[in-house]
Amino acid sequence: MNLLDMILNTQDGGLVRQIANNFQLDEGSARSAIGALVPALSKGISRNTASPQGLDELIGALSRGNHSQYIDEPESVTRQAAIDDGNGILGHIFGSKDVSRQVASRAAESTGVDTGILKKMLPMLASMAMGAMAKRGLASGAAAQAAAPESGGLGSLLTGFLDADKDGSILDDVIGMAGRFMR
Repeated sequence: MNLLDMILNTQDGGLVRQIANNFQLDEGSARSAIGALVPALSKGISRNTASPQGLDELIGALSRGNHSQYIDEPESVTRQAAIDDGNGILGHIFGSKDVSRQVASRAAESTGVDTGILKKMLPMLASMAMGAMAKRGLASGAAAQAAAPESGGLGSLLTGFLDADKDGSILDDVIGMAGRFMR
C-alpha cells in the first residue's frame, strides 16, 4: 500500500471524512483534493530523503514525534497542533511557502476545489503523511536500515512506500495517482 492509498483508506476512509467535514466538502471532492496534493508531498519527501542529511532529518522527526496519532485519530488532524506540525513538515518538504502555494494552485486547477481550502488542507495532509510513515514502521529500525546501504537503506524503503508500481521511480506514480483523481 502506498502513501496515498494508506491515507485514503485508513480508518475505513475516516481521514477523508474528517477532511470533508472540516472543509464542508463532499467526500468525492475531499478525495480528489487529497489525490491531487499527496503525490506532491510524496515527491518532496522522496527528494529530501535522497541525501543522507535529509534521511537523518526524517528519521529524527519520525522518532521524536507522535505522528501515528494522525492516522489513529482522524479528528486530530484538524487540531491546531497538527496544523502547526504540518506547516513545519511542509517547510522541510518544500522549502518555502511559495512552493506550497503553487502546489495548492495546481491542485485547485485540476480538482475545482478552492485554492484557499487546499492551502489550509496541505498542512493536515503533511501531518497525515508523517503519520502514515510512522504507522508503516519507517521510524522503527530506520537507523539500522539507513546504516546498511547494501540493503537499500531507508531511501529504498521510502521509495517502496511512495512507488506504487514498484518500478523504482515515483514520478510516474505521482502522475498516475494525481490522474486517478482528476477525472
